[in-house]
Amino acid sequence: MLIALRNLRRHFRRSLTSLLAIAFGVAAMLTASGFNEAMFDEFREATIRSQFGHIQITRPGFHDKGRSDPYAYLLPREVALDEALLPGGAALAPRLLVNGLASFGEVTLPFMAEGIDPAVDMVDDRSLRMVEGRRLAAGDERQLVLGRGLASQLEVAVGDAIVLLANTPEGHLGAAEAEVVGIFSSFSKEFDDAALLMPIGLARSLVQVEGAHAWLVFLETTGATNALLPSVRDALPAAEFEVQPWHALAEFYARASELFAQQLQLVKGIVVAIILLGIGNTMMMSVLERTGEIGTVMALGTRRAQVLRGFLLEGALLGLLGALIGVVVAFGLGGLLALAQVEMPPPPSFARSYDAALLLTPSMVLETVVIAAVATTLASLYPALRASRMVIVDAIRNGR
Repeated sequence: MLIALRNLRRHFRRSLTSLLAIAFGVAAMLTASGFNEAMFDEFREATIRSQFGHIQITRPGFHDKGRSDPYAYLLPREVALDEALLPGGAALAPRLLVNGLASFGEVTLPFMAEGIDPAVDMVDDRSLRMVEGRRLAAGDERQLVLGRGLASQLEVAVGDAIVLLANTPEGHLGAAEAEVVGIFSSFSKEFDDAALLMPIGLARSLVQVEGAHAWLVFLETTGATNALLPSVRDALPAAEFEVQPWHALAEFYARASELFAQQLQLVKGIVVAIILLGIGNTMMMSVLERTGEIGTVMALGTRRAQVLRGFLLEGALLGLLGALIGVVVAFGLGGLLALAQVEMPPPPSFARSYDAALLLTPSMVLETVVIAAVATTLASLYPALRASRMVIVDAIRNGR
């Protein structure tokens, strides 16, 4: 290894150019991966907190047919789940779906609503970002919050009272008046154009039912979902309750993340190709310049396999050193983004912006470093083979 480092230092300018190229490629891969990871971490947590919970308990078949016949899939008012099963910091929250009409002044529009428990549900900015007013709070009874699009179409403001109309399971018409205390923006523009949230007590009174359509389990960390899932399923009769994790329900998130992952693989492929070409050229030039030296050391007894390993080691060291520089640059960029608080415009079909950030995980860094080291080693393979297969007499003669 010391000999390989010395050889790299002998050709300092060429080695430096190669190191900078590798560092740039590694920093580019980590920046793209970290940006993608941070964006989807925000998207994932917002999806979980606002829509599905980490684990969702419903009647069997609710997710397939519940929207068309919601009252056929009602759960009891209290779900038969021992909360002692849940880890510390977890919360169990009911939700009741309500569809109907919202009226203000001369304007009447359809809405999709959810009755929630404001004490434990929709309590942070990831689940619900308020653009005006406040979110629902424990103790609210006749208050609600509207999506920005629905509020704009109804032409209502915080403090206004709107009339809600909805059909009951018996086919009667339920009505209620509620005060608008906030206007929110979620990740989905389509959702914001038709959604409102109300305390579950108001929702039950409006449609004259006592139960809920779903019970959501919220955990402190998303990574604990799969570990808890079997315990929740074992605690509830499968014939009466369907228990699903968030990732089985979030189809849009899965499709979007898969698409971005494929794009990221393309970026990695381009960077690897650049490294292969650049390092391959550098190592070939090194072999040509050191032809006489190679012939001399082989004449003195150095085996061809040792020459091969020496050049491969030089390539691997270039990759490792360049990767370390790239990792430092990527973490520096991440720190600068955190300080600058750059606000990114909302992606297509999204309703709100988000802060640019890099989320660099240990596995991501390790993968990138390994890719760089393997790529540079592979790039050194042909020059190393050429060097190890030289005819000793011809190599010494060409070196003179």
